[in-house]
Amino acid sequence: MKKQIYKLMVNEKSTITSEWLIPDHFQTALIIAHGAGNGMDSPFISYLHKQIANHDILTVKFNFPYMEKARKTPDRAQVLEATWLKVIDSVIKKTHLSAEQIFLSGKSMGGRYASMIASKQNFAVILYGYPLHAPGKPLNLRIEHFKTISCPILIFQGTRDSLCQLDKLQESLEKYAPDASLHIIEGGDHSFKTLKRMNRTEESVWQEIVLKTVEWINKSNAPEKHF
Repeated sequence: MKKQIYKLMVNEKSTITSEWLIPDHFQTALIIAHGAGNGMDSPFISYLHKQIANHDILTVKFNFPYMEKARKTPDRAQVLEATWLKVIDSVIKKTHLSAEQIFLSGKSMGGRYASMIASKQNFAVILYGYPLHAPGKPLNLRIEHFKTISCPILIFQGTRDSLCQLDKLQESLEKYAPDASLHIIEGGDHSFKTLKRMNRTEESVWQEIVLKTVEWINKSNAPEKHF
């Protein structure tokens, strides 16, 4: 396993850091974006980054410009999307992988923008805690763009997520993305923390997410499953 740090210029004002874990042998790559409140070195993102790479999948995590500059307010949508595109372009150029071998993913906000990129380009997407709506506003759903995603979708969602009423997500997926795969974390909140009475450790939940992610990537990338 080799670790590489690459600085990527998003625009004339912003350069971001990306960290790559490169297995000796890989056929697929997973790009992981952080959520609004935590950067690429958050415990959850770092766990995914390392553990998924241990399964011979090249993994890349990165900071959005505002996080790189230690700001609290996320960048404008245009900058968030431009950052995603810059990282994707870098992965394609450095690995020579095809679009069907590259998977986009992200926690919360990072996943939301991954799905927006996937709705315009040919990439499969994995969403860790999709922010279907703002807190307390379950009528304003951020999902209509799913209908233009033609590649596979995998979503991890906790049953206690305050940013995603599960029944509304299920209804929306039936309408906009009937082929999407939904993996439910019973008792999990937006950070996948479960209730004490469920007697589950944080790592056991994260490990479940890693193993399901790896299984899904390998299945999606099997020759007969190419899209």
